[in-house]
Order: sequence, then C-alpha cells, then structure tokens
Amino acid sequence: MQQFTSVRTIPMLRITTEKKRGKTVMSVEGRLAGAWVGTLEQCWRERVQGEKFSVDLCGVSFIDAAGKRYLDFSAQLMCVTLGHKNKAVIQAIQDQARDLPYVGPAWATTIRAELTKRLVEVLPRGLDKFFFTTSGTDANEAAFKIARMVTGKTKIISRYRSYHGSTMGSIAATGDPRRWAMEPAGKIPGVIFAPEVNCYKCPLLHEYPGCGIACVEYLEHMIANESDVAAVIVEPVVGTNGVLIPPKEYLPRLREICNRHEVLLIADEVMTGWCRTGKWFAVDHWNVVPDILTTAKGITNAAMPLGLCATTEKIASYFDDHFFSHGHTYEAHPMTLAPAVAAIAEMKRLNLAARAVELGAYIGPKLNELKQRHPSIGEVRGIGMFWGVELVRNRKTKAPFNTMKDKVAGTPMLVDKVAARMMSNGVYLQAWMSHFVIAPPLIVTQSEIDQGVAAFDEALSIADQEVDA
Repeated sequence: MQQFTSVRTIPMLRITTEKKRGKTVMSVEGRLAGAWVGTLEQCWRERVQGEKFSVDLCGVSFIDAAGKRYLDFSAQLMCVTLGHKNKAVIQAIQDQARDLPYVGPAWATTIRAELTKRLVEVLPRGLDKFFFTTSGTDANEAAFKIARMVTGKTKIISRYRSYHGSTMGSIAATGDPRRWAMEPAGKIPGVIFAPEVNCYKCPLLHEYPGCGIACVEYLEHMIANESDVAAVIVEPVVGTNGVLIPPKEYLPRLREICNRHEVLLIADEVMTGWCRTGKWFAVDHWNVVPDILTTAKGITNAAMPLGLCATTEKIASYFDDHFFSHGHTYEAHPMTLAPAVAAIAEMKRLNLAARAVELGAYIGPKLNELKQRHPSIGEVRGIGMFWGVELVRNRKTKAPFNTMKDKVAGTPMLVDKVAARMMSNGVYLQAWMSHFVIAPPLIVTQSEIDQGVAAFDEALSIADQEVDA
C-alpha cells in the first residue's frame, strides 16, 4: 500500500504525519506552551517520554499508535457524553454536509428549526430564545452582552473556584488562576468575585447546615453594596474546579436574591448539561430557571463545536427594537446544528439522565471505599455521573499537596503524577490542582467503571506516600 509523509511546522513545534496500513501516525517534536509534546501520555501529562502517536476512538476508549487502549474516564474534557464515534451523530454530520454544509446566519434553515424544537423540549421551561455560538466561552460572552444591554447595568458577579472560558469576557469571570496571566489588559472590566460554595472547605470558615448558607447571603450583600450589578454567573455544579455541589437551599435562594434586586441569573451549564448530573441540566435538581443558560460540550457529543446561549422571551424582546451587537460568520452553522439534533435524540433513546443516576449510585460507594483505604483522599463528592475526588496532604487541616501558585509556576503537581500512573495502566483521568474529575461517557458499563476505579486505587499509592506523618 502507498505510504506518504507530510511535514508542517508551527513555531517551536514540528509535526510529521505518515500514512501506514490505513492509519495515520503522527510524530511531534518540540515545545509548545511550556509542555513537551510526544505520545498521548506526554501531551496530557507533560512527563512521559515517547515519539509517535495516533488516535482512534470507539465507545468509552481511545487507542494509540501502538494499539494500546485507554479507558476514557473523563470523556476527554467532560464532553463526549454519548461515547466516541456515536453512529447517529456521525451520520447526521455526513447528511448535513451533503444537504447544506453552510449558509449565513441570517437565513432560516430546516436544521435550525428542528434543533429549536428539540431544545424547547429539554431546556428549563421558559428558556425558548436561542443564540447559537461555536463554544461555551462564546456563549458566555453573548450572555454578558445581553445582561448589560437589557439591564443597562455593568457589573458581573462571578465566584472563585470557577471557569467560564478563555476570551476577554469569560476569562474575566473565571475565578481560577487561568485568569491571572490576562490581568489587567487581557480581560474586560467590571467583573467581581464572590465566595464559592464549598461545604468541604468553606471560604467563610462555616459549617453546613449551621451556616445559614452564608456564601449565598454574602452575594446579596455584594449586590446591595456594589450597585450597578447586571448579572450573577454561576456553574450550578462547579466543574473543573472540583465538582462542588451546592446545598439544596443555595440556588433557590440565589434565584430569590436576583429577583429582588433585578439582577439576571446566568447558569453556565457547559459541563453540567446534557444528562451528566442525572437531569437534562443541573439547575433542574433545584427547580430553578435562570434568566440565561449557556451550554456547549455535550450538546453535539463534542463532535462539532457548538455553544448555546438560551434566554427568555421577555429578555429577548429587548432586541426587537435594539441592535444586538454579537454575531459572527459561524453563528447557527448548519454543520454544528445537525449533530446536536442527533445527540439529543440519542440521549432520549438511551435515557441517559436516568442512566447517569443509576451509574452514579454504582460508582459513588466504590469511590468512598477508596477513601477508607487511602489517607490522601480528603473528600469524595458527586451527583449523577459527575464526581470529584479531592486529595489532601493532611485530612485534619485539609491542606492540599499543591497550590494554585504551583500550577502557574509549572511546579510538578501530585495529581498529574497519579494521572500519569493511571495512563500507564490504560485509564485516562482528568486532573486539576488537587482533585480529579470523574465523568466517563454515560454509556460506560459497570465493568468498565470497575476497571477505572481499580486503576485509580493502584495509582493513589503515589499520593499516600506523600501525606503528613
């Protein structure tokens, strides 16, 4: 069979691809963004040595050039909800490419009408006006513009331990250290931060339930004293920053506060939407309807880049006679909408919300068993099939092994060492700061969960060796 080699060069990075026996093998040499690049393990963990990689994916696994299979225990970036290469999603992309690969956003299309119908069926009631973007960060940018224009006010309140994207508005609303490098020039002004909700390690030094949900009450104090607040943005369940689940009183109380002060409530469901938590959207657990809901990732099973900014008729009506200065060439791109229609249909067919509850009931006790055996585990928390495991150096003080400053400085992180050991044993798990995010595709089986937990169990010995005596 014919073989070919192609070479392309990016500053500090040389990529060579070769076609061999129907597979593409890619060699990467160089340094990009401070990370040595090589095998899959090296790309994701920055430490494992190697030269070549290729990717094939199927179901809950991906495969490297050597034929080694990895269990995807975090659905890549918590986005491949239906599993890799879902046939219905792929077919929808192929059909749309043949029928109507592109038309400008000003034109009405059949696929846009079909997706609108599907969205109305699953989103919280009343969110029936949609702006289609190409990412979650773009959806949040649209939400901020809507909030500021409709209210005539300026400030956005976000929370620490949050991530809302990387563009100038969304990074300004990001509470974790990914924002630091963009300050002050690389972000929009007018975003301020409230304490996160974290009952394991309360930033206000309270304990639930005797705290009176002080973290949400402090938000009202901020609104009253700041003035000029257009919106509050929250991840209903914090994602990358630790799978932080609010107490049952939090979101209903926040909804009351926003109503009283005429402040819009934005729910960032980029990671928690699409059945991940056991409901179509995490806000559904508390029967809260935000003024604006943003989402992305699982909306297309991550097969195409689509984001969504959904709002109410009342808010959208402002733009009946006001210009909405937020459009782009790829808005409502037909190729991004088609896989969303297919993905929603597949989620319904497979009853993924109920399946997330069932799988969560299975994995939860297993993770808590690990906590009993591993002194490095401080807390296990989860909802549906969305779980966080937090490591600590000392259970009594809850001191982490590494800090945010360590991450920014490029200090080797203990969680990355644990994750690298898991990769060597055939399981990929997303690590961040001092915790892991366990969120495999919702088609994962119990035996595959057992495989992932077993690899985690073995790798945690690395952390156990570093706990305080």
